[in-house]
Amino acid sequence: MHPLIPAVPALHQPELEAALRHRIDHKTKPLGALGQLETLMLRLGLILGTEAPALQRPQLLVFAGDHGITAQGVSAYPSEVSWQMVENFLAGGAAVSVLARQHGLGFHVVDAGVDHEFGPRHGLVDRKIARGTADASLGPAMTRAQCEAALRAGAQLVRDLPGNTLLLGEMGIGNTSAAALLLARLADQPITDCVGRGTGLDDAGLSHKTAVLQRVLNLHAGVHEPVDVLAAMGGFEIAMMAGAVLEAAAQRRVVVVDGFITGSAVLVAAKLQPAVLQRCVFAHRSAESGHRLMLKALHAQPLLDLDLRLGEGSGAALAWPLLVSACDLLRDMASFGSAGVSERG
Repeated sequence: MHPLIPAVPALHQPELEAALRHRIDHKTKPLGALGQLETLMLRLGLILGTEAPALQRPQLLVFAGDHGITAQGVSAYPSEVSWQMVENFLAGGAAVSVLARQHGLGFHVVDAGVDHEFGPRHGLVDRKIARGTADASLGPAMTRAQCEAALRAGAQLVRDLPGNTLLLGEMGIGNTSAAALLLARLADQPITDCVGRGTGLDDAGLSHKTAVLQRVLNLHAGVHEPVDVLAAMGGFEIAMMAGAVLEAAAQRRVVVVDGFITGSAVLVAAKLQPAVLQRCVFAHRSAESGHRLMLKALHAQPLLDLDLRLGEGSGAALAWPLLVSACDLLRDMASFGSAGVSERG
């Protein structure tokens, strides 16, 4: 394994798993009556290694970067929207900013590679690799050195964060293209099944985007090793997220995955260390057409299905109260024995 990639051993804890299942099954409810929340209780207990998990100082990071492939007309929005939305995040006006405040989440925006100079700003973490990736239709989006620097920066960010929970968000015009390319290559799927309308392309725009992405895959046809695929397809924010996911998983933090773009970072991380997926909670099923395929590739069962396609980490923030509820129920809900309630005969 590459020295950049931390060890992420499988969570094999049969005694804890049996104790958690017994605890969940003997709460004052019919067996299985809390549905997916019971699965979530079990997962959180296993990740945090306890029958009474508590989520401490949750951190929501929005990774931002620009993509050279936008020069090929693959997005309905101009690339300057990336830095303008970063300003909106920092001003507290974006959806994810509102949700982070509502739920008391630690919130930072990470400049992984935006084509803009912000200067020192409260709430902004400057880890810029370059002012946007190269155009993946003409050559690799990143050099191997840039890709490794982004992975390393993402890992260091997590090492510097408090708490035991990481929520993922992103911003970058063109990043649905990068995510679709990563899904196509790493999950061995046709690009037509992976590509979607992103920020709102019409039929002609979608057809053009698909053709451009097919050219990218043809250009990089011989690239299959996960880090090389990441370097070829982009982008800086996805690579930095992948590094953050690997480090968070190595530390046994809970990783709350938002949608299609964050899912592509987890897909890269899981190709490098499959046990990463045991530490992940998938927030929602996005309306972006490739996300169902992404979730299948990740063997993921999302918590919500609200037709969201905003990104930013908005779905992760919306799902957050379900994680809090799962922990509270596991810790505080009475058992039949403690409540003096008769169990089913």
